[in-house]
Amino acid sequence: MPLPPLAADLTGFDLLLSVARLGSVGRAAAEHRISQPAASARLRELERRVGLTLLHRTPRGSTLTETGALVADWARAAVDAADALAAGLAALRATHESRLTVAASQTVAEYLLPAWLVALRAAHPGLAVTLQAANSADVAAAVLAGQVELGFVEGPDLPGGLHDEVVATDRLAVVVAPGHPWAKRRRSVTAAELAATPLVSREAGSGTRRAFDQALGDLTAAAPLLELSSTTAIKHAVAAGSGVAVLSSLAVTAELAAGTLVAVPTAVPLQRRLRAVWRAADQLIGPARDLYAIARRA
Repeated sequence: MPLPPLAADLTGFDLLLSVARLGSVGRAAAEHRISQPAASARLRELERRVGLTLLHRTPRGSTLTETGALVADWARAAVDAADALAAGLAALRATHESRLTVAASQTVAEYLLPAWLVALRAAHPGLAVTLQAANSADVAAAVLAGQVELGFVEGPDLPGGLHDEVVATDRLAVVVAPGHPWAKRRRSVTAAELAATPLVSREAGSGTRRAFDQALGDLTAAAPLLELSSTTAIKHAVAAGSGVAVLSSLAVTAELAAGTLVAVPTAVPLQRRLRAVWRAADQLIGPARDLYAIARRA
């Protein structure tokens, strides 16, 4: 229920308690870091609000009246409770700002977040970060459930209840082993060829897989040749000659440079956007807000 008007602002009562304890409006004003005229004006306003004379003023100073002493006794519990509330909130805020839980899809977690977290630790040296790496669908679910404060996803489709902002772009690459028939191909692979080719693929719910399916448009992708739960496993399988994969270009930079994988030209637009997500009903604060800003700048 709404607070009564007299209880909505306790600053006057707090000042009255200081006068009772210190025996002087001047000393009370100094403790509250305000001028004596400001303290006197605040106490007169309190008297006006309660409709009672609380101070006995003389040329030698001010003391509480009998009524003022009674009001001060009643006010003490309310002021002490307000102090306890403020102290508790400060402790919660300090605890919250010393910890951060983040979930990220595997591409973001492995190839982008490490640098972002280094920058975040420079701004928050004592920060403890818990990172959950999962596919985009599971990241979105964790954010919606309130298990993490901030998520990063690759998938193009998001459930309701999330706010999302693009923080980076990524390009998917079609990769094969050097001995694969497509390795020396100069003509771009068409969407129809890709759709008809069983791929070494991530599991359903993966942002990479969903982005690829969306890029095919009306075509339906063939059932996967292999379905693996990590990008590293897919790269090893393809390099060993298992077939074709569509992976983030971020994930295959080292393998393309070393020649263990070969990128195949394709006519399919395989660009995608990487997004930060948080619950639509929440606001990013503290380290979560700072990490989002770092990701945007990077």
